[in-house]
Amino acid sequence: MQETVVEPFLQLSHVSVARGDNVVLHDISLTVNTGEHIAILGPNGCGKSTLIKTITCECYPLVQPETKVRIFGRERWDLTELKKRLGVVSAELPGKPTLHTTGRDAVLTGFFSSSTLWPNLTVTEEMRVRAEEVLGQIDGVALADKPVGEMSAGQQRRIMIGRALVGSAGMLLLDEPSNALDLAAQADLRRLLRRLAQQGTGILLITHHIADIPPEIDRILLMREGRIVADGSKEELLTAPRLSELFQTEVQLSERDGFFHAW
Repeated sequence: MQETVVEPFLQLSHVSVARGDNVVLHDISLTVNTGEHIAILGPNGCGKSTLIKTITCECYPLVQPETKVRIFGRERWDLTELKKRLGVVSAELPGKPTLHTTGRDAVLTGFFSSSTLWPNLTVTEEMRVRAEEVLGQIDGVALADKPVGEMSAGQQRRIMIGRALVGSAGMLLLDEPSNALDLAAQADLRRLLRRLAQQGTGILLITHHIADIPPEIDRILLMREGRIVADGSKEELLTAPRLSELFQTEVQLSERDGFFHAW
């Protein structure tokens, strides 16, 4: 019986990216397999968010012979279709159109990569069933009929994760997801990410908060000045000396229940 070959979620080869006149990513080569759990760490301005924007095709690499970008096994995409498959959760809270949308409809917008369910969009029964499944998966059933604008920041982030999951191919891209969340909401987010990881959802987490990294993440990338400076296991790279070098300050590190805390 022939085995099904699963293409890696992401393959970057010798990718450099400029924003304006400045090159902000330098010669990035990276493979992420579907279903992997990875955290990308680095100080502010190191290029983490630009890397996410490169993956989502909001930023384009400099044209060089050796440069290649493959997403879900393909080098060329209709961006509308790609956005429907990429489960992206940004650091920003929802915009104005989404604030007037219910939690259920906000999740449904993930099928269309839209900010709200505009009148020209057709929601099928299959989409509605899938949205209800996702609301259950993220413990968001109680938020289904609540306007997003009346939710707490933590509840909004939960619904945005549901929106990202509803049409994606099992990979969740999170860019500083704990920003603007209070301590209770941060803990709630971490519990949700743990559960999703345990259910088989792939996670690519970009953060500079060590405590955001759930125990299920086992691969760490360190970034500095637009380069990946290390790629390895959590045991190898989540150490006080490596983090002190990365952040250019003395870092103390402790571990509790699989979570690491730095100060």
